[in-house]
Amino acid sequence: MTGLNYRIIIHLMGSLLLFNGGFMLIAALVSGIYDDGATLDITLAAICTLLLGILAMFYTRGHSKEVQRREGYIIVTLGWLVMSLSGVMPYIFSGAIPGMTNAFFETISGYTTTGASILDDIEVLPKGILFWRSLTHWIGGMGIIVLAIAILPLLGIGGMQLFSAEAPGPNTDKLHPRITDTAKRLWLIYFGYTAAETLLLSIAGMSFFDAINHSMATLSTGGFSTKNASLAYWSNQPLIQYIVIFFMFLAGSNFVLSYFAFKGKIQRVLRDEEFKFYGIIMVIFTLATALVVYFMANFEISDYYPMPFGLAESSFRHALFQVVAVITTTGFVTADFTAWTPFLTVFFFGLMFIGGSAGSTAGGIKVMRHILIIKNGLLEFKRTLHPSAIIPVRFNNKTVSEHIVYNIIAFFVLYMLLFIIGSLVLSFLGLDFVSAIGGAASSLGNVGPALGDLNPVSNYNSLPMMGKWWCSFLMLAGRLELFTVLILFNPYFWKKV
Repeated sequence: MTGLNYRIIIHLMGSLLLFNGGFMLIAALVSGIYDDGATLDITLAAICTLLLGILAMFYTRGHSKEVQRREGYIIVTLGWLVMSLSGVMPYIFSGAIPGMTNAFFETISGYTTTGASILDDIEVLPKGILFWRSLTHWIGGMGIIVLAIAILPLLGIGGMQLFSAEAPGPNTDKLHPRITDTAKRLWLIYFGYTAAETLLLSIAGMSFFDAINHSMATLSTGGFSTKNASLAYWSNQPLIQYIVIFFMFLAGSNFVLSYFAFKGKIQRVLRDEEFKFYGIIMVIFTLATALVVYFMANFEISDYYPMPFGLAESSFRHALFQVVAVITTTGFVTADFTAWTPFLTVFFFGLMFIGGSAGSTAGGIKVMRHILIIKNGLLEFKRTLHPSAIIPVRFNNKTVSEHIVYNIIAFFVLYMLLFIIGSLVLSFLGLDFVSAIGGAASSLGNVGPALGDLNPVSNYNSLPMMGKWWCSFLMLAGRLELFTVLILFNPYFWKKV
């Protein structure tokens, strides 16, 4: 094992800073259009970011163009941190979020598409800042590094090492043999869905500004809203909520399947085991929640009178919305599900551990991993009865290698261990039991709303300073699916062999 190629790492950090600065200029343009008073501040943040990027790329212009696996892991994790650290500048320069701790928490929550916020009053922020806040979701949703992969050919660098670090899950489907073309196709689908939702939300009654912000937050499964009440602001416009539900479902499904659907390969989508399981659990959990809400939870009449079916429709809509929002880790809210019943509070806490599909923008453990863990567990009964038999795990009628099964089991163990440690740290910092386990599960799963003091109608501003930094770490580890971040803490990783 040779030494690390630090120059290519710094060079790529520079290119990411250029991307970030470019997006900041877009936010500055929006600020100027609405004349919200933050245009100069956002522009200065963009200029600073661009200059840092230019300096990094100029300093390392003679770099070696080979990226090994170790560099790939460092580039992914460090890239997320660099983007987040530079992304705080619009907040700091404009004074929208004073203090580095709060600004960094809000920024990394955006890039990791967690959607946890420390803001008490979102609606007073300048529109340019709100747009930047949503942009951090949109950039992070598909993966900062996947975006970089699309332009790596311009630098003469192959991107497979980065893609494997960015998406270390069990799914190996690719849309095209060349990874750069894969990234471009994924971004095209991502952009197309965002544009389609923006159009539909505008037609349904949202302002264009609200529509594009919520579309970016939906497709990234992030959950930042432009309203303090989130999607509950439009509770008397159910069509808006149904549109968001539909696109949350799409965002939480495998984007590779979307590509196949657009190519007319519908049967391939319908035969996919993960997609079928993903759809079935949505239906079952929604019906169970709706029944409990209808018979046990209380709604005010003003919440459901616009629809002809009254309480029945409202119960179903709220149940469907919150089930989809939590499973896909989007985190939008139409109601405080922790106030419905104690049963549903525990129920939604469990949903935080499911996650979306592999190959989606959702966080969490992922549906595919749950399927393979369940299948392997059930096969252990057969292996116990027939110890000499070779009984492999199968997925989509294909044998899954033992290496992948072991990787998934290790991931699950690490995930639960980090959740327990995360809860212990938050409780040590002063959070009560419910808030601690809710905050750890939500941060690690990139869900957003949690339990206790961090419930869906509250925010994370009450966390102590160290609690915000700890939750930021959990968000990053969860977004990069543990191994990419935790491997950097392994001393062997840094040894020159």
